[in-house]
Formats: sequence, C-alpha cells, structure tokens
Amino acid sequence: MLFFSEQQVRSSASPGEVIHAVRDAFARDFHSSLHMPVRTSMDLDESVLLLMPCSDSDLKIAGVKLVTVNPKTGVNATYALLDPATGRTLALMEANYLTDLRTAATSAVATNLLARPDAQTLGIFGAGRQAMAHLTVLPHVRRFTRFLVCGSRRSDLTSFCQTLRADHGMEVEAVNAETCARESDVLCTCTTSHEPLFDGRWLRPGVHLNLVGAFQTHTREVDSETVKRARIVVDTYEGALAEAGDLVLPLRSGAISRHSIIADLHELASGKKQVRTSREDITLFKSVGCALEDLVTAMLIYKKQAALNNQP
Repeated sequence: MLFFSEQQVRSSASPGEVIHAVRDAFARDFHSSLHMPVRTSMDLDESVLLLMPCSDSDLKIAGVKLVTVNPKTGVNATYALLDPATGRTLALMEANYLTDLRTAATSAVATNLLARPDAQTLGIFGAGRQAMAHLTVLPHVRRFTRFLVCGSRRSDLTSFCQTLRADHGMEVEAVNAETCARESDVLCTCTTSHEPLFDGRWLRPGVHLNLVGAFQTHTREVDSETVKRARIVVDTYEGALAEAGDLVLPLRSGAISRHSIIADLHELASGKKQVRTSREDITLFKSVGCALEDLVTAMLIYKKQAALNNQP
C-alpha cells in the first residue's frame, strides 16, 4: 500500500487534468457500472462525519473518502483507493487538497458548460480553502479580468487577498455582499453559512452561480428568489434532493417544483439536455459533493505516484 501526503497529492494533480477527468467521468454513460450510495452523515461532538464510498466496474477501481466538517477547523479528509477484485487497499492519501481541487474542478466543468462565453467578473463568497480553490481553478475555463470576494470578517479578507497576490499574482477586490452579487458574471458561494448570503433580486441577467458550501437539508447559501430565477443543474439528483438545503427548502415551501431542476451533470456534460437557452438566462449549479469526483481524482493521483514509485 502506498501513502501519499498532501504535498504529493498537490504535485500529482493539476487543475486542468482534474477538470478534464471530472468532465470525462460525467460525460460517459456510467449508470450501469457505477455504484455510489448517497453518503452517510453522522453528527460527532462538534463535527459532522461523512463517508463517501464509490465503485466503478468499467474503471475497475473503488474508493472511500472519510471527511469531517468542523465550524472551527474546517474540512479534513482522507481517501482510501481500493482494488475491487481483491479488496486490497492500493493507496491511502491525505485528501484536503484533493477535496478542494475536485470541488473547484467540478464547478469549473459546470461553469464551462453554463456560463456565458464573455463572462469577465468572477465573484466569490467566502475566504477559506474552497474560495481559494475556486478563484485559482475557474480561470482555466473563462478569461476573467476582475475578481471579487465577500467574506464575513475584514481581517480574513485582507490576508486572503494578500495570499492570492503573493502566490498567484491575482488582484482580488474585497467587496460587500450587494456588490459581489450585482457585479459578478460567475458567482460562487463557498461558505459555512446556514442562511442566504444575498438578495436574489440583486443578480444580473445572464449570471452563472456555483453553490458549494451548504450540504445539509437545513442549511442554505441562497434565498428562494435566487433559485426561482435560475435554470438549475445538480451534480446528482439523489444527492441534491437528499442533502441540498438550497433546493430542499424552496421545494418544501413550494417556491420551486421538482421540474425546476432541469438536468444533472451527466445530462449536461453528455449533451443530453440543454440548459442555457439565452444570454439572459440565470444558470445555477448546486454541488453537494459526489464520490465519483473523488474517485477519478484519486485514480489520477495514484497513477502518477505509482509511476514515480515503479508500481504496476
């Protein structure tokens, strides 16, 4: 069994490669080969424990991610990649960066398929790891010229913007919620908020949204007005309808119906369904996190590291 540290994972998975791997994974007809139960969630003392197994007979690989989500310490993850024929653990890897990258890469796939080609301003709610990942990964699919960020604490934003300038040469503007919502062409919510971050009436026609942070039925990052205005895509129907408070809450209230969810990521990536029909459409991708994204990213990392270690 191989063990990969966070640094090895970082060196083995470039954003472009993971975007390509995730898009290919969702574009194929995987339903007959993929076994992916809705993830198990369990409350710990001050954290939430998530277990995310996945097996694909076409890819001949399986894996499981163990994740804890804590309001103080954030997301911590470990991934085990398995040989489904023998049950042997092929590799164990630290998976914080894997989680950040595969989530942002999936948002990038959705953005590439849904956002207007002339999108120039990328707005981010949040100042944590996912916010950082989205700011650095989404420019792989659109030529953004302006970057906005809105966070809950000014001190966090100062440090966040300084890091992006020093490490990535990016000039990011710290703005309030209304400016971020009104002036973004692509808007990503990457927070731990339980309540809507902005008024959905502020959104400009043609904007594309990626909703990333909320993963429980009682939490949401956007209001019902936002989802009512949007043409909605989810990563998987099963996961979104079981966990996504951004959709579950307006479904329960009657603000939207099940038919408001137009496509899942497979139907979008394979071309089976068309979602954006005009420049004025507001499109929305709700991501709750899908074990297939972890599996193909972990497989990419394993192949690169196994080659370096002369493993078969």
